[in-house]
Amino acid sequence: MIEVKNINQSYTKHGKKKILENINLVVKEKAITALIGSNGAGKSTLLGVMSNLIPPISGEVLIDGVDIKDIKACELAKKIAILKQTHHINIRLTVKDLVEFGRFPHSGGRLNDFDRKKVKESLVYMNLTGMENRYLDELSGGQRQRAFIAMILAQDTPYIFLDEPLNNLDIKYSVEMMKVIKSLVTELDKTVIVVLHDINFASAYADHIVAMKNGRIISEGSPKQVITKEVLDEVFDHDFNIVSHQGRNACLYFDCVS
Repeated sequence: MIEVKNINQSYTKHGKKKILENINLVVKEKAITALIGSNGAGKSTLLGVMSNLIPPISGEVLIDGVDIKDIKACELAKKIAILKQTHHINIRLTVKDLVEFGRFPHSGGRLNDFDRKKVKESLVYMNLTGMENRYLDELSGGQRQRAFIAMILAQDTPYIFLDEPLNNLDIKYSVEMMKVIKSLVTELDKTVIVVLHDINFASAYADHIVAMKNGRIISEGSPKQVITKEVLDEVFDHDFNIVSHQGRNACLYFDCVS
């Protein structure tokens, strides 16, 4: 279980102040928790604090009752895998090379038969067989993102953090990616925390939604509880309309012009 207790954070990045204010959250196990909110709401900062990439000013993040500050990096990497918005890779890698990186916390760079088995399983699960020897820069955006998810799978952690995994994907690949993320929970029993800009994807696929604004949690709960006109109007400072689609709430946020 991951528990966030009284987290506060404030720092400046690229001239913009990043703030978290008195964040308390218990992450639902074996479920998708989606973080939504406007740019600068604190979503990515919260994910960074929860993965120990950004130290908080005060408060604590507990995994199974242990403060993450007290967990060695190599051990934490066996519990949490995080995929950030941008992937800074300065060398030319094949898909297989990338996925093998996911085994580093377990292998230390020396793959054994079990590591190779995990790599192969991840490639198969993400439908990348036949692409193992292709370079990442030869792939489409959707294929490349699947390769990074395969790397996360190879890391074989119970908790997966995804920061804007739909960035730069078209509608087809975005839907495919959300289906994959859902399957990580339903088929592999992972606990997923995902930052999403698309509110309707969050409503359609998440089990729990956390709506943030100005570094604070405004509302959290099931999609039915959070995807409401009252909550979204407050979170996004905009006028929303809510409709029902296949048992879930969906939002409309613009008027058609004739």
